[in-house]
Amino acid sequence: MAAGHTKPAATRRTLPGDLCNGHAVKCNKTLVLFAYDWDGIEFRKLSREWAQLHTGFDLFSFPSNARLTWFDMDRFSSLAALRARVQGASAVVSNHEQFGALCAALVAEKMGWPGTSVDAVLACQHKLYAREVLERVAPEANIPFHRLEAAYDADIPEGLDYPTFVKPVKAAFSVLARTVHSHQALFDHTRFSRRELWIIRHLVEPFEKIVRRRLPGAGTAHNLMLEESLRGHQYCLDGYCFDGSVRRLGIVDAVMYPGTDAFMRWDYPSLLPEKLQRKAEAIAARFLREVGFNHGFFNMEFVLDEQSGQLKVIEFNPRMAAQFSDLYARVDGLTLHEMAMALSQGIDPATLPAKEPTAACASSFVYRSFDPSAPVPMPTVSEQRAFSVAFPDGLLLQFPKSASQIRRDFKWLGSYRFGIVHLGGDSPADLARRCKHASSVLGWTAPYVEYATDLPGFTHNGDAWPAAMGTENASG
Repeated sequence: MAAGHTKPAATRRTLPGDLCNGHAVKCNKTLVLFAYDWDGIEFRKLSREWAQLHTGFDLFSFPSNARLTWFDMDRFSSLAALRARVQGASAVVSNHEQFGALCAALVAEKMGWPGTSVDAVLACQHKLYAREVLERVAPEANIPFHRLEAAYDADIPEGLDYPTFVKPVKAAFSVLARTVHSHQALFDHTRFSRRELWIIRHLVEPFEKIVRRRLPGAGTAHNLMLEESLRGHQYCLDGYCFDGSVRRLGIVDAVMYPGTDAFMRWDYPSLLPEKLQRKAEAIAARFLREVGFNHGFFNMEFVLDEQSGQLKVIEFNPRMAAQFSDLYARVDGLTLHEMAMALSQGIDPATLPAKEPTAACASSFVYRSFDPSAPVPMPTVSEQRAFSVAFPDGLLLQFPKSASQIRRDFKWLGSYRFGIVHLGGDSPADLARRCKHASSVLGWTAPYVEYATDLPGFTHNGDAWPAAMGTENASG
C-alpha cells in the first residue's frame, strides 16, 4: 500500500438498498457526467451496485462533439438537474476536465448535494488565477509566471525570456502546452487556422461565461500564459477531501520520452521519499483550503526541481486523474471510481473496503509517434487476441486517427498518442519485462526508450524536442 494512504475500514456504511437482478444496488441514483474512456470503463463496472444516470457528450467523436457548437454550462447543468430530479438521482459525479468537473459542481450547487464548490473548481481550472493563489499560500512551491499579453493569433511581444513554457489559461488534455526556445518558436506555435480558432474559442467560452460571473477578478480565460521552464522529475499527487479533511491516496511518477514534454509512462507506487510526499501533501492542503476546496477528488502535478531541490507545483486539477484509477486498484486494492461515487453521496470513502491487490507495482504505458509522416501500425485482431491470452490482466486502449487529426495532434501536442497499455508486476524489473513482451505482441516499441536519438523523427533542433521539463496535464 502506498505510503500516506488512508487505509479503508473493514466495514462499509450501509445505505438503504434493494435487490436488482440479484445484486445489491444503492437505491439512490448518481448522475454521471461526461463519462468516456477511463470513466466509461470504470463506471460501467460499478453499475450493478451503484445505480447511474448518464449524460454528456464525447468531445473526440462525431457527431457527438457537434454539440460543442451550442454548448452552454448553465443550460446543460440546469437540464441535468431537472433530469436528475425527475428520474430520482440524488448525487452527481464527473472526472471530465474540460466540462464535467465544473458542470457537476453547478448541478450539486443547484440541488444542494455534496460536491466540490463551484468557486473552488474555477480557482483550480483558471491556471493563471491558481498561480496567484499559490503565490499567496506557498510561494516556495510557485514559479515565475505571467499572462501572454497577446490575443489568439496576434503578434508576440518583444523582450520575453526564453526558454519559456506556454500554455492556455484554461485548457485540458495538454493542448498547446509546450516549451518554446525563441520568439519565432512562440510565434509559430500560436498561429491558428480559422477552424482551430473556432475550436479553441468554443472549448473555452463555456468556462469563460461562468468565470465572468463568479470569479471576475481572475480575468479572461481566452489567453495563453507563460511560465518558467523547469527541469526535474514530474509527479502527480492523488487525493480527496471529505468534510474538509485532505487525504492523500498516493503519488504516481511520470517518466517522459527523452528530450520531450511527452509522457512515456506513469509508474506506481512512487519512488519519491516519504518526507517529500508529505511535503507535497502539505502544499496541496494549503492551496485547497485557500480556494475553499473541502469535498471531492483532486490531483496536484508537481516537479522536484533539479536545480533547487524544491517541489514546484505545475497545476491543480479538481477531479480524479481517472487514468490512474486502475493502477491504485492493482497495487492497493482501491476502487477510486467507487470512492468517487461514495463521495458524491456524502459517504466517507475510507469506509469502503479495499480489495485484494494483484500486483506490487503497476504502470500506464503510453505509446507515441514523433514522426508525423510515419505510419502507425494498429494491432490486428489476431494480435489483440494474442495480447489478451498472454496478459489476461492487461488493459489495452487504441486511438486510431485520420491523417488530419494526427496533424492537429502534432500541432497542439507535439506527438501522436496512439495507444495505452496497463500492466502490473511483481517488481519494476518484472513489469518492464512484461511490458516489452506485450509491446512485441502488439507490434509496438516498448515505452522504455532511453535516448532521444532513438525516437522516430528526432532532430537536434532544440525547438523540436526541448530538454526542459514541460507541464503537461496528467492524462497520458
